[in-house]
Amino acid sequence: MERITRTTLLVMYQLSLIAGIALLPIALLTERLGVRLPIDQAIMGLKESYEQRKSA
Repeated sequence: MERITRTTLLVMYQLSLIAGIALLPIALLTERLGVRLPIDQAIMGLKESYEQRKSA
């Protein structure tokens, strides 16, 4: 079960990175308009969760 959890977290982390890269032009545009997308918080949260599971 632990392996499935780690694998799921890794896949979610990788997909969030892909989404962040794909949304970069939109994020830059919205930042110019004064709105900030919280994609970096999602990526960092998934990364921390994966690293905690990996070291356990």
